[in-house]
Amino acid sequence: MTAAGISLGELAAAVGAELRGEPDHCVQGMNTLAAAAPHELAFLANPKYRSQLAATQAGAVLLRHDDLGDFTGNALLLANPYLAFATLSHRFDRTPQPAAGVHNSAVVAESAVLGEGVSIGAQVVIGDGVVIGAGSLIEAGSVIHDRVVLGENCRIRSRVVIYHDCRLGNRVQVHSGAVIGGDGFGFANERGQWRKIAQLGAVVIGDDVDIGANTTIDRGALEDTEIHTGAIIDNQVQIAHNVIIGAHTAIAACCGISGSTQIGAHCILAGGVGVVGHIQICDGVQITGMTMVTKSITEPGSYSSGTAFDRTDAWKKMAVRLRRLDDLATRVQRLEKNRD
Repeated sequence: MTAAGISLGELAAAVGAELRGEPDHCVQGMNTLAAAAPHELAFLANPKYRSQLAATQAGAVLLRHDDLGDFTGNALLLANPYLAFATLSHRFDRTPQPAAGVHNSAVVAESAVLGEGVSIGAQVVIGDGVVIGAGSLIEAGSVIHDRVVLGENCRIRSRVVIYHDCRLGNRVQVHSGAVIGGDGFGFANERGQWRKIAQLGAVVIGDDVDIGANTTIDRGALEDTEIHTGAIIDNQVQIAHNVIIGAHTAIAACCGISGSTQIGAHCILAGGVGVVGHIQICDGVQITGMTMVTKSITEPGSYSSGTAFDRTDAWKKMAVRLRRLDDLATRVQRLEKNRD
C-alpha cells in the first residue's frame, strides 16, 4: 500500500468485483458503514445495516447488486461482500512483521532446525529436536518444548507454550497465552486418593488452524488429540485429551469439550457450549450458545438446550412451574387411568 492508499480499481480486481465509481479513488483502511470516512472502505453484508448506506461517508462500499438501490457513492458490487471484506482486510493489516533471525536473548537448542526466514523473538525458548518450518514467526516469551514440529508460515504469538512432541501443520496461528499439549485430566482413584496417569499421546494440528488466546488443548492419554485442517477455535476454549475436532469446524469462546469426544467437520459451536465426554457429533451440526450436549448427535442440523432469558420475575415463575411438571404429569396419568 502506498502513502496515498490503494485504488478502488486495484481492490475491485483483487476480489473480482464490478466497480461503479472512480477507479483512481484511493482508500487507506476499512471501517463500518456508520463510522467510515472518505479515505476508508466499508461493506454491507447484513440487511440489518441497510439503513446506514444512504448516509455513509465511506469512500467506497462493498455490497451486492440487489442492495445498490439508489446509492450514488463508489461501490464494489459482488455476490459475497463479507468474503470480499475478509480478503481485502489483509491489505490494510498493520500487524508488525518481525525480521527473520534469532533475538540475542532467545535460547535455542543446538539440535533445533530452523527453516529459511524463521523469526525467533526475545526470550523465546526452543527445545531439543524442534523443527520450525520456513517463514514461521515465534514471538517474545513463547516456549517450544522438545521435539515439537512446526510447519511453514506459522505464527506463534507471545507467551504461547507448546509441549513436547506436538505437531502443527502449515499456516497455523496460535494466540497469546494458549497452551498446546498440557497433560490431560487423567487420574485413577485408589481408595479415595487420586493417582496421576501419564499422558503419553500428543496434540496434532492440521494446516490453516487458528487458535485463540488462552485456549488450552490437552495432549492425549494414549492416542493423540487432533485438530483437523481449517478448524478455528476462539479464546478461552478447553479441549480435553483425545478429542478430535473435524475440518473447518468453528468453536466460539468459552466452550468446554470433554475427553475422547469426536466432533465432525463443518460444525459450529456457539459461545459457552459444553460437551460431555466419549460422544460423537456428526458433520454439519450447529449448536447454539450455552447448550449442554449430553449425548451423541447423529444427524446434521441445529441443536439447543436450556431456557431462554426473560425478566427476572417472569423467569422465576417459569422455574417454579418447571419444578411442578413431574407432579403435574403424575396427576394427569392418574386422571387418565381413572377415566379408563
